[in-house]
Amino acid sequence: MTTQQMTDPLRGALKSQYHAALAMLREAIERCPEHLWLDGGPKNAFWQIAYHTLFFTHLYLQRRVEDFRPWSGHQGNVQHGDGIGGPRDPASNLPLIPEPYTREQALEYWRQVDEMVDPAVDGFDLASQESGFHWYRISKLEHQLVNLRHLQHHLAQLADRLRAAGDIGIRWVGAGRGR
Repeated sequence: MTTQQMTDPLRGALKSQYHAALAMLREAIERCPEHLWLDGGPKNAFWQIAYHTLFFTHLYLQRRVEDFRPWSGHQGNVQHGDGIGGPRDPASNLPLIPEPYTREQALEYWRQVDEMVDPAVDGFDLASQESGFHWYRISKLEHQLVNLRHLQHHLAQLADRLRAAGDIGIRWVGAGRGR
């Protein structure tokens, strides 16, 4: 069996699961009540988790860290550009996190990330033992599984928050684009 014969089914499964998880994330973003979008009561507002999820899904859909180009709406003039605050650098005058992104901005970013899935997965060397990210010492295939787990982890946070705040459910998408 050739490497291509082994990786083609993996590519199909990766694409399917990315699109399914992203479809569920889109629904969570669309269904989030306005008051919950900006709610600072939880440690991180809904918009922060949504943006963080999209940011890292986008980042890790690159072959290498050097290939990453931020989304055109990205606010890079902050200490933590992924939207989730971390420790403040006392030597920096930059804000800790970006100004809140609107739902429309998040959905625009979502569309860009969803559209990049197929060409990105098609371009990966899934047999490579290098992730392309120096802080991950894992294979490219495992790196994509980690990326999917990260996406699903935060999607579950958002879905749970919607259920708790307003008994809003997110429909399960098992495979494919879920449209």
